[in-house]
Amino acid sequence: MPSHLPISRSRGGTQPSRIGNPATLEHEIVIAGGGPTGLMLAAELALAGVDVAIVERRPDQAIVETRAGGLHARTIEILDQRGIADRFLREGEILQLAGFAWTRLDIGDLPTRHPYGLKLRQARIERILADWAEELAVRFYREREVTGFAEDEAGIDVTLSGGARLRAKYLVGCDGGRSLVRKAAGIDFPGFDPTLSNLMAEVEMRQPPAFGLRHDALGFHGLSTAESGRVLVVVTEATLDRTGQPSLRDLSEALIAVYGTDFGVHNAAWISRFTDAARQAACYRKGRVLLAGDAAHIHHSVGGQGLNLGVQDAVNLGWKLAQMVKGVAHAGLLDSYHAERHPVAARVLKNTMAQITLLRRGDDGRKAAREAIGELLAMDEPRRRFGAMMSGLDIAYDLGEGHKLLGRRMPDLDLVVEGRKRRLFTLLHGARGVLLNFGKCGGVDAAPWRDRVDVVDATYDGMWELPVIGQVAAPGAVLVRPDGHVAWVGDESQHGLEEALTSWFGPAAASAA
Repeated sequence: MPSHLPISRSRGGTQPSRIGNPATLEHEIVIAGGGPTGLMLAAELALAGVDVAIVERRPDQAIVETRAGGLHARTIEILDQRGIADRFLREGEILQLAGFAWTRLDIGDLPTRHPYGLKLRQARIERILADWAEELAVRFYREREVTGFAEDEAGIDVTLSGGARLRAKYLVGCDGGRSLVRKAAGIDFPGFDPTLSNLMAEVEMRQPPAFGLRHDALGFHGLSTAESGRVLVVVTEATLDRTGQPSLRDLSEALIAVYGTDFGVHNAAWISRFTDAARQAACYRKGRVLLAGDAAHIHHSVGGQGLNLGVQDAVNLGWKLAQMVKGVAHAGLLDSYHAERHPVAARVLKNTMAQITLLRRGDDGRKAAREAIGELLAMDEPRRRFGAMMSGLDIAYDLGEGHKLLGRRMPDLDLVVEGRKRRLFTLLHGARGVLLNFGKCGGVDAAPWRDRVDVVDATYDGMWELPVIGQVAAPGAVLVRPDGHVAWVGDESQHGLEEALTSWFGPAAASAA
């Protein structure tokens, strides 16, 4: 018999509906995995009025080990677009987080309201996102995992550990690099095998440790003080032979190989093992199954891009999936998720592999290469270009020829709307499309899409500037997607606007046509 489902009932949430078999609960979207990617996606869907549920194996958001440690500028912008950036900024430390192969990249002069990163541990990031998801009435099925699914023409049946079942229109795997959803869907995960293995741990040491970074023939290593006051260890193992959950003995042997002593290591709070394996799902969608975050791509943690990449996946996917559920989307809309996000992750895999190549060994040749790269990145143009790449500010989706804004993130302009000052990002808090008209009042119209797109007459007297690109011509009108990327640039002639609205927001409503 199916076991009882432990359900976390969100404040103000509605009960899931039952269908057919009384043991089966129905939702429009089921998300496997309640990490940062799954939480962000659930919140995006909930903002769009979609009934979404998260299946999460943990009883709460507690994380023992140190995982991702920060948010890059574009991710902070995304959170600002939803009106929740301050929740994170209050708890983290603002600093210049972007870097390439240990060369710090100051992005303080890039054109963004957030020209910095945020040092904030994943445990806190998840807690803030989970609180937001609960405010939005997202349903949580905790202490359960997705174990299988069966798809048909109308939807997908999802089986959970313990035998419980859910019914949905789509299933999204946000269940990490070893994703069961990806494997069960038969989606290939090609890429590159590891060349190094790192151990990371938070421990106590009886002897004074050799704090700082170190390079040698084995690789790179570091000892620092963790927030808890313990010693945070990162050490490269001498061999790739060991896999699985590492032990205190593994850590001791790795430390001795590098430092000649293990400093009396004991009382480990946690120990984890990770490699530089770089893999990416061959497709991000197969039928009613989609992938996001680490389920879609894995790479080394150098540069701190993984969590940010997953959150950005979620924001690209959420509004598209919501329109599919509501039956208003253009037929090819959901395919644009893979088309847009796959190249972004491929670039991240490429830059992490390049960084690891530079950092892999401490030999004289690589040291000389790192010094040469460091000198190059000290120059303004390369620094800005690489800073924009590592912070995600230069992401551009290929939406064809046209204005330089097309496909890029919309800058957070200080607008005047109906005589009042408003930041552009405040117009995106509801995760809806926005058609901005900078010409005469009422000069641009999207009435047949009023249920999906807000039309805003605004003025802006400042300079239009994009990271890396620089200054661009001021447009007469701009269509901004819910994820903050520009879908159309034009003027009062509205040439191409109807086509863009149909492509991104579906056919015109019949009642308004």
